[in-house]
Amino acid sequence: MIKNIPLENKINKHRKILNSIAELGRKEFKTSQYIKDYLDGINISYKEYLDTSIVGIIKGNNGDKTIAFRADMDGLLTDEGPKHLCGHDGHMSILLGLIEFISMNKEKLKDDIVFIFQQAEEGPGGANELIEAGIIQEYNIDEIYGLHIYPDIETGYIGVRSGYFMAQAGDIDINIYAKSGHGAMPQNGIDGVVVASNLVTNLQTIISRNVSPIDTAVLSIGIINGGTRRNIIAENVNLQGTIRTFKPEVYSKIKKRILEVCKGMEVLYNCKVDLKIRDDYPAVNNDKKLYEEFIQIIDKDRLIQLEPLMISEDFSYYQKEVPGLFFMLGARNIEKGFVNGLHNINFDFDEEVLRNGLEIFIKLLKHKRSIC
Repeated sequence: MIKNIPLENKINKHRKILNSIAELGRKEFKTSQYIKDYLDGINISYKEYLDTSIVGIIKGNNGDKTIAFRADMDGLLTDEGPKHLCGHDGHMSILLGLIEFISMNKEKLKDDIVFIFQQAEEGPGGANELIEAGIIQEYNIDEIYGLHIYPDIETGYIGVRSGYFMAQAGDIDINIYAKSGHGAMPQNGIDGVVVASNLVTNLQTIISRNVSPIDTAVLSIGIINGGTRRNIIAENVNLQGTIRTFKPEVYSKIKKRILEVCKGMEVLYNCKVDLKIRDDYPAVNNDKKLYEEFIQIIDKDRLIQLEPLMISEDFSYYQKEVPGLFFMLGARNIEKGFVNGLHNINFDFDEEVLRNGLEIFIKLLKHKRSIC
């Protein structure tokens, strides 16, 4: 438990303020300023990156490694403007609490601690932008930790797994260019709706017939737009969808097969099918050694071995550079009404969750003998 009650009160206050100034990715100017003002107030130095990201290091005393902790900063766009519907306000508050705890115990700090307040996790991937800016090398980061407030498990519980944890993601955009005509004379046109219908059906066979049943993958088409009137053959049809899987080789196979299916539609229907696939975040892949170390600090009756999740997280970019561990911080509380999922307009959580997250980070540093 956090024995310093003022510190617990401070992280609760952070959350209230950060929740009230939610901003979109790459536009977290008020959020960034709040964090900078607070760090200035407790005499913690930092550097600014990419307009709104903040990174700094607290030097230890004769340590042998550098441990990084990351919090994402951006909110989500709603009809009422930006809101924190994914817990990022909580993530920042926990990291601010950890920084102040370390500051208050700096004489006991052995290893160097890097803190990362990262822009644009919701898109387009602020983690990758910070890596390209050179923070891994500049701060000599050896390992990195991140968490996510998660309302699918109860408050007080921790969800984690070793290895592949969250999916690699890709966005699919397909434009079909067919030939318009009168709906009563379809022989004079090339029906884009028919092409799209067959295309969707054939795309679904990629998962069922080209991917091993042992591997996990999803290919979903979420948007179809086409046609102008009920009695006109649709000329242009647009499809948009997503790919989710874990292994890079499976992801590559799915992309290859999507291209082949689209080319087949062109031949079959004598039309043009334009395909674009945008690779989003890699898979979150928890380091086995860090995982084995981490589960030692979690009470066994509070530890949940989660199944792989098809949601994605740009924390994965850090894990491609250095060993990293990402875990889920339980936030579901039926009695208090905290039951709505991430990205739900009614998402919220009890501030007890903030204390739980901070306690885990502190216990982790103590277990690693990074702080006495």
